[in-house]
Amino acid sequence: MTADITIVEVSPRDGLQNEPVVLSTEAKVELITQLVDAGARRVEAVSFAHPKLVPAMADAEAVMARVPRRDGVSYAGLVLNRRGLDRALATGVDEVNVVVGVTDTFSQRNQNMPSAEAMRQAVEVIAGAREAGLFTTLTLSVAFGCPFEGDVPAGRVVELAKQGADAGVDELCLGDTIGVGVPGQVRELTAGVRAAVGDSPPLRYHFHNTRNTGFANAFAAVLDGVTVLDSSAGGIGGCSFAPKATGNIATDDLVYLLERMGLGTGFDLARLLPTAAYLSDQLGHEVPALLPRAGVFPPAG
Repeated sequence: MTADITIVEVSPRDGLQNEPVVLSTEAKVELITQLVDAGARRVEAVSFAHPKLVPAMADAEAVMARVPRRDGVSYAGLVLNRRGLDRALATGVDEVNVVVGVTDTFSQRNQNMPSAEAMRQAVEVIAGAREAGLFTTLTLSVAFGCPFEGDVPAGRVVELAKQGADAGVDELCLGDTIGVGVPGQVRELTAGVRAAVGDSPPLRYHFHNTRNTGFANAFAAVLDGVTVLDSSAGGIGGCSFAPKATGNIATDDLVYLLERMGLGTGFDLARLLPTAAYLSDQLGHEVPALLPRAGVFPPAG
């Protein structure tokens, strides 16, 4: 089945960064290999944030040196500044995901600067990455709500999205970092960003399932023609700078939802499902995804 919806698999980065257990480089590479074998074609594999801020991602270079290189598979690294971009370029990533916090308080906690300065640096990173021939994504985090400032005006998100579009970014990603969004917000933001920038750059969404609205939000995005969604195998994840934020929507459950709707994802569920057990074993706890517990329907065989 062709991929009507592209899933960006973020478990190796967003999924692992907030876990108390830090996986070995070997275990991370095995996770990525399993995901690629199951059909993942865009994988956010590493983060180039300062190792003291995100210790779980300290071995980014070692991971990228060992990931399986296959035709059609694109590896992304998350970067926050020019130094992070320089590290990313040295590892041979295919994409960079540049992150800007929408609110000043979150940006200050996350990047030690207000959002305007974070955006200024992001524009520089986007220019450098594009010059190097890399695909670029701008992610606007806490776009649906901030753990410190509360509700975020849609106009603020649209304003920053417009700045990213003007900088020539290839893709705009709106992140519900703490999982507070609801479908009405998704549709409002989709309409607002498209009114400001048109259909280019295209939209991508990053949902967390903290309040059990993540899958409804993904469905709302798909209804409005969004074709790129982030998710995490097993539903693992969180944010070190966002208190009580839980995991991303689970890739396992999202693939089931979309494919039962007749939308191809390029994933093979039979090959993907064992990854949840692998993660549970490595992390020492059962992962949140529900499909690995319930099984596919109709049952295989």
